[in-house]
Amino acid sequence: MSETSNISLLNQISEPADLRKLKKEDLQQLSNELREFIIDILSNNSGHFGASLGVIELTVALHYVFNTPYDQIVWDVGHQAYGHKILTGRRDVFHTNRKYKGISGFPKRSESEYDAFGVGHSSTSISAALGMAVAAAKKNEDRQVIAIIGDGALTAGLAFEGLNNAGIENTNLLVILNDNKMAIDPNVGALKEYLLDITTSPAYNKLKDDVWNLLGKLSKLGPRTRSLVQQLESGLKSTILKQSNMFEALNFRYFGPVDGHDINHLTQVLNDLKNISGPKLLHCLTTKGKGFKQAELNQTIFHAPGKFNKQTGEILKVKYDKAQPPLYQEVFGKTILELAEKNDKIIGITPAMPTGSSLNIMMEKMPDRAFDVGIAEQHAVTFSAGLATQGMQPFCNIYSTFMQRAYDMVIHDVALQNLDVVFCLDRGGLVGDDGATHHGAFDLAYLRVIPNITISAPMDEEEMRNLMYTAQLGAKGPFSIRYPRGRGVMVDWKKPFKELPVGKGRLISKGDDIAILSIGHAGNLVKEAVDKLKKQNIRVTHYDMRFLKPIDETILHKVAGKFKQLITVEDGTVTGGLGSAVLEFFSDKGYSMPVIRLGIPDKFIDHGTQAELYKECGFDPESIYNLTLKLLRSKRLSHAG
Repeated sequence: MSETSNISLLNQISEPADLRKLKKEDLQQLSNELREFIIDILSNNSGHFGASLGVIELTVALHYVFNTPYDQIVWDVGHQAYGHKILTGRRDVFHTNRKYKGISGFPKRSESEYDAFGVGHSSTSISAALGMAVAAAKKNEDRQVIAIIGDGALTAGLAFEGLNNAGIENTNLLVILNDNKMAIDPNVGALKEYLLDITTSPAYNKLKDDVWNLLGKLSKLGPRTRSLVQQLESGLKSTILKQSNMFEALNFRYFGPVDGHDINHLTQVLNDLKNISGPKLLHCLTTKGKGFKQAELNQTIFHAPGKFNKQTGEILKVKYDKAQPPLYQEVFGKTILELAEKNDKIIGITPAMPTGSSLNIMMEKMPDRAFDVGIAEQHAVTFSAGLATQGMQPFCNIYSTFMQRAYDMVIHDVALQNLDVVFCLDRGGLVGDDGATHHGAFDLAYLRVIPNITISAPMDEEEMRNLMYTAQLGAKGPFSIRYPRGRGVMVDWKKPFKELPVGKGRLISKGDDIAILSIGHAGNLVKEAVDKLKKQNIRVTHYDMRFLKPIDETILHKVAGKFKQLITVEDGTVTGGLGSAVLEFFSDKGYSMPVIRLGIPDKFIDHGTQAELYKECGFDPESIYNLTLKLLRSKRLSHAG
């Protein structure tokens, strides 16, 4: 509760129009209440914590100054937008955030008219906002369009493409750089150092204060005076910084840096910027996790901490009665270090996800052989290709959903040249609460059409270790290993390495009633169903295909020659994945065997737990069990007839 009032302001806000009725001196209290509301909810309902706390004042100021939803706000990265959601009519349902059938953890156009653009992947805001601003100009609409870009999103190439184009369009576009020096892990690269130079230059900041005072009066001055002030500002800044401001070199008017937690100054600045035409960039300095001490001190951990004690900041971990299998990402992190200790050609690369991918394990031990390249998936892939041309063995670790952004580089820079690059695709399949923007639904299908590439997916941790070992033995060409979010199935997983025959699957169980082919971790869902069927005296032949490309043709000939019915199971889109590959093989070889494909259907799947989404898509153990029984009953009835 604010020091100035015992009356809750947040409870009076059903939409931004209510917010704009408040007095300016009430905005800090509202910000405090909004921050506390998010802390209360997220302490019991896991979500993206630190990023949204860092933009509370900015969120309040934006909706106070601009006439949303007519004026349009694009959030980038979208996990900064919790405060925005709460202020735009979703306060009473915010407790359903990221839950099955609840509201999305990211802005979503179908969810609210205030969500101007659907976001989940980073660095899209400037391009999208420019499109909106150009459209507004074409329609003669006096509409303000604002792109908020932060949490490391400015490091991606798309952001620079947007800036480059926006600089030559005389549109009413405002870009707000939320500079908190963080993505999930600390920001890296030359841009980080450049922004630091701007923010720590006393002479430059003194100049900015003086020039700001002039610019705040521009609405009262004639056009000739405005031009002179702009020329003076540009010349002085170039002299003091000894170089042109990067943003102004791209024809943006640069303002800042300003304190992103000073609500009164923010509202003044934003009001002034409304009256300045053309592309503008406001540089805001914020603290990720602002207002929650533990989140400020441990920004990576509190990016998305899960449930925690809001008084002490202690993260509440689930207690288990027995040892648990490791996370697949931990298997990757520990295995690549083990391999790198034996193979000095191995290099690790990740685009801004060292903690999320567990490449940080190698970074700590071998900092000269593991690279965080920032939010730049395209660069990560081509950087890996360059390393491979010189005989190095890069392991390029990218989340499946983010690899989509580097598709051309996989084809043009790696596969076309048949380079030895290992792609470790984390979060393959349905990831759970992050929803449609983050599901790794498509990699099996989109990689399968590329020549030269090997596509694999381990069913368990031991198989993952062996696939990583096999991939680095040399002369393998592009080699993809995809694995899911979450835990594996083996406690005792760290066993001696074993080379796996490329393109060969393995038999998991043998029976005469029906055959099931699976790939990847989804094989464990099949195994659970098969074990239950055994209790009904039903024997199933289950193959873990292990490789999608090259596919094990020996297995396919066997099942086609023995069985009348076949089920394929994959945690990926059924369009173009394992099931499609099997059907293509059968068609090419003249088999007419029916194939029932289980996997992610041809639609975008919303958020929920992985178990809930497996069930929705029909490849959870219970669904596999019920389908098998149904097919066998149908077969028996057919024979009886």
